[in-house]
Amino acid sequence: MLFAAGFGTRMGALTAEQPKPMIPVAGKPLIDHALGLVDDYAPARAVVNLHYKPKALINHLAGRNVDLSLEEPEILETGGGLRAALPKLGTGPVFTMNTDAVWLGPNPLRLLEDAWNPEVMDALLICIPRENAVGHAGTGDFLSDPHGRLTRGPGQVYGGVQILKTDELSKIKDTTFSLNLLWNRMLDEGRLFGLSYPGNWCDVGRPEGIALAEKMIGYTGV
Repeated sequence: MLFAAGFGTRMGALTAEQPKPMIPVAGKPLIDHALGLVDDYAPARAVVNLHYKPKALINHLAGRNVDLSLEEPEILETGGGLRAALPKLGTGPVFTMNTDAVWLGPNPLRLLEDAWNPEVMDALLICIPRENAVGHAGTGDFLSDPHGRLTRGPGQVYGGVQILKTDELSKIKDTTFSLNLLWNRMLDEGRLFGLSYPGNWCDVGRPEGIALAEKMIGYTGV
């Protein structure tokens, strides 16, 4: 599941006429950086959700091996959007991926698959050590114990990619909600885990992130 429905308000004028996943970084739209990882992993199914200015993404993704989940009339946030897309994704655990980051290192989807243990985990999140989170000025999102079990607090940064079970989504009454609601339930039960990413990562949620991401991957504009 690739999240591409948001308004991209932190991008300012860059998203006045286009959705954030269509903003070019290193010569191609942001969403193509995410889809490169997806294509490399080759999942059974891939779904992109849409809401804000969807036509550009619909046209760009035409002919790609992805299904589209259009959220109308309201945007559903990450939890509601994932639940709405489940008929296209099928049963069982799914990957979710934000489409506003650039990665330098191993494919996070493959790392998650290798580390996934459904006997003890309900979700496994890619977490970025702050020294590897290019341009990130915050204090982090999660602390991890020696086994990878997470608690909230200043530590590693959530990298926007995870594998999680979706069974509990049906128990949430709200139509529009964040996946944080699901994480909170998993945290209470000690079943939310993290995996530290060994490469570099850049969040492109603000305009300045574009140049930082291009510098990180050595893009020269040629």
